[in-house]
Amino acid sequence: MTQWQHLVRDVPDFPRPGILFKDITPVLADAAAFAAAIAEMAEPWRRARLDAVVGIESRGFILGAALAQALGTGFVPVRKPGRLPARTLSQDYALEYGTDQLQIHVDALPPGARVLLVDDVLATGGTLQAALLLLRRQGAEVAGAAVLFEMRALGGRTRWNDSLPLLAAAAY
Repeated sequence: MTQWQHLVRDVPDFPRPGILFKDITPVLADAAAFAAAIAEMAEPWRRARLDAVVGIESRGFILGAALAQALGTGFVPVRKPGRLPARTLSQDYALEYGTDQLQIHVDALPPGARVLLVDDVLATGGTLQAALLLLRRQGAEVAGAAVLFEMRALGGRTRWNDSLPLLAAAAY
């Protein structure tokens, strides 16, 4: 077990009955644990040529921005509908408890930008897959993805593109 993993808190029936939410706020509140988690997520990517880190709303913003700093790159947010002020590109997707949409500014990345996709958790894989499709439609070159942890029982890795690395700092 990593020095931060024990701080992830289970919250049953959130945001809907039957969902077991993994709350990372205790990890974020502990400076040493947060630093260790970011270091673990960053390590495999330190030698990769990256132009930006792309973080998925909302917890992916926190981790992605910290990773961008650790890796010496810029940060680009992927958001839910209606939250970006300029023209956007959108991608619909299904998640374990409904459907949603992700958006990115059409000018957020230059064509061919090499990016690392970041989110907090890999559950069913729908969010990461949608972000991957969105970035490819925009013309970015996705180097891979990093997540804080993977919920293996939900099988989300099967939805990921096999040719790209998907690295989790921990798994449940």
